Amino acid sequence: MKGIIFTEFLDLVEDKFGLETVDEIIENSNLPSEGVYTSIGTYSFSEMLQLLQNLSKKTAISIDNLLLVYAEHFFSVIENSYPGLLANYKDPIEMISSIEDHIHVEVRKIYPDAELPTFIVEEKTTNSLTLIYKSSRAMHHFGLGLMNKTFEHFNATASIVLEKIKEDGTEVKFLINKN
Repeated sequence: MKGIIFTEFLDLVEDKFGLETVDEIIENSNLPSEGVYTSIGTYSFSEMLQLLQNLSKKTAISIDNLLLVYAEHFFSVIENSYPGLLANYKDPIEMISSIEDHIHVEVRKIYPDAELPTFIVEEKTTNSLTLIYKSSRAMHHFGLGLMNKTFEHFNATASIVLEKIKEDGTEVKFLINKN
């Protein structure tokens, strides 16, 4: 997992819960990196999972809800760091449907060894999208949060329903209907 995911996560934790919480979740985790991350480094997903689990215990917020909040934070990183990427789109359905064929291609140019989830467009109309998410990391709520922020970015709203295809969350269907 790319280091930017870790550095931005710890920035969010510090902003929302304070530096003491950052220190506590790192200390309560068994991290080969010892909690020292660079944005261009690559780290084990197990480290992120431990950080999320310890933050969830500390705050009594579910991991899914923490991932939603983190996605909102991360979308602002995308807006500020890669505005050209968002400028290519005029509509949230277009942008979300292009994750696999455009956005992830651009991410791989910056981070060639990034391990990204797969998004398969099952059905698409002007106002709806059915998308299949596949990832061994089961971070579908991070994807949901990014989708929510995408609609907000375009001053639009949508109903987004998440249906687990596999109970462990490694395969999920998103049913998106623009309002």
